[in-house]
Amino acid sequence: WQDAVIKWLKVSAHKRSLEDDKYQLRWIEPYLKNKKLSEIDSEMIEEIAQKKEETNVSAARVNRLLALIRSILNRAEQKWKWIDKSPDVSMRDEGEARERWLTEVEAEKLIKELPAHLADLAVFSLATGLRQANVLGLRWRDVNLEKRHAMIHASQSKTRISIAVPLNSDAVTIVKKQLGKHSEFVFTYKGKPLKKCNTAAWRKALKRAGIKSFRWHDLRHTWASWHVQNGTSLYELQRLGGWSSYETVQRYAHLNSQ
Repeated sequence: WQDAVIKWLKVSAHKRSLEDDKYQLRWIEPYLKNKKLSEIDSEMIEEIAQKKEETNVSAARVNRLLALIRSILNRAEQKWKWIDKSPDVSMRDEGEARERWLTEVEAEKLIKELPAHLADLAVFSLATGLRQANVLGLRWRDVNLEKRHAMIHASQSKTRISIAVPLNSDAVTIVKKQLGKHSEFVFTYKGKPLKKCNTAAWRKALKRAGIKSFRWHDLRHTWASWHVQNGTSLYELQRLGGWSSYETVQRYAHLNSQ
């Protein structure tokens, strides 16, 4: 397995999702690192999927892990001829697409339960609507407190389009709290850049706040929902959120009558 991972990473260096794939592979490592490819079967993969589900992630997140395992094993069979046949992988049913968002009261409860560094990230995310990767990767060179905006460059954007992000008073307050903590990255923990938000502390805070079926990415949905409820047009929302198509933001259209 480890040989296959190393080779797969080399041929996948161009992938935009490579960093996320590396995170997934580190998570998988304890289960497969000493396994021969011929030993990995459907039952073993299913056990890994169940372990992932126990971390309280979405079915989509479990499927991304399963798809990664399947991709490596398929390549080992079809391209490298290392195994005769890759095992079947049972994907999860993701159900219908849903937009989960918080009320302001729920958001306040959650923020109070979060440790300080995650609370700052959550408040900033609710204020800007930025994706998790863009918040964690935000650098001081891309923040202008005087003009009250941040810049997400095309290379960092999911849609490959640069996004100018206005910073409201909440966002500015949070950014100012980070001054002096790190020379390059805005958001850090114990002097090091943060790598992820979906931690045990996040999950425990959700439980204490009584919030179920909520992912970090749903903070972005919350930001969008609040905007529409407060009168922001779908066209403006598309530009603010950096979505590539108008159809994408139409999922929030029903909220403008509330």
